[in-house]
Amino acid sequence: MGHGGNVINELTQDHREVDSLFAQIQAHTAADQHRRDLVDQLTIELVRHAIAEEQHLYPTVRRYVDDGDDMADKEIADHAEVERLLKELEGCEPGDERFDMLLARLRSAVTEHVKDEEERLFPLLEEVCSAQALEELGQRVRSAKEKAPTRPHPSAPDTPPANKILAPGVGMVDRVRDMLAGRGTRS
Repeated sequence: MGHGGNVINELTQDHREVDSLFAQIQAHTAADQHRRDLVDQLTIELVRHAIAEEQHLYPTVRRYVDDGDDMADKEIADHAEVERLLKELEGCEPGDERFDMLLARLRSAVTEHVKDEEERLFPLLEEVCSAQALEELGQRVRSAKEKAPTRPHPSAPDTPPANKILAPGVGMVDRVRDMLAGRGTRS
């Protein structure tokens, strides 16, 4: 969940972890139930990552990057689409034809989002923020991921201050549900 370093390193490592989870899911046959566990883990990682970006990265982008409002709005819209797909996928089981269709759409949406962040947003952020500011932002992102929800909540607020107020409580409820269900434990 936390990788250390500045915000760009932290989020880039998250991106590689998500890529790895997609590859692991793809390596299993269509009806293999282990795919459900991997999709649950993928969901946890994507939701935590998105919440942390919405709470800390995008407000920084809005404040310091030229055209930051437009960029942040686009990234948040990408998150909304990913979260909607995750919510649909939550109700599917491996072997269901919708499972693979939704998974393919999710992978495409995530890949485009990651490419945009790594090729456009991160370099712009690096230009306008000091190394110390990027380190501090990395720590805030790691802290937010620890408290973030682990399940998709498409109707939850995605901008401060409401998301910063509500996310920890929702995250606690999600983690209790996960613990009771044995969800998100890597096997």
